[in-house]
Amino acid sequence: MEDPKINEYLTAIFNNVLVIQENSLRKSRFNDISIKEMHTIDEIGDKKGATPSDIARALMVTLGTVTTSLNNLERKGYIERVRSTKDRRVVHLYLTKKGRLVYRLHQRFHNEMVKQITDGMDEAEYQVMKKGLYKLYNFLEDLK
Repeated sequence: MEDPKINEYLTAIFNNVLVIQENSLRKSRFNDISIKEMHTIDEIGDKKGATPSDIARALMVTLGTVTTSLNNLERKGYIERVRSTKDRRVVHLYLTKKGRLVYRLHQRFHNEMVKQITDGMDEAEYQVMKKGLYKLYNFLEDLK
């Protein structure tokens, strides 16, 4: 079943989410970070104590790219690096109070988006949507 509208919707959704997130950041008190930096904060918040390599792998970017982003986020007060007590070569990443705040706001946006999509769906509709999203997720994961 091919439906050009589905492709149109998916493309528009992807682009709109990015644009809306960028605009929201620019208009907020967190206007000193980019959407890419927000995604880095998101990963650190999801994986407390992650290493820079963990974050690079999750974001599918080089360690050098992540290091640059981490330097900027640390300078801006969103993250902190903590050396491992077991192995001084290992650095763990944590969100500061400011980082946790922007992380929670970003999570709220995502939760509201899901709520808007699922409100009013019956169980059968919800399961069909979930199955379609799961298939899309797996397709994209396989491309990594």
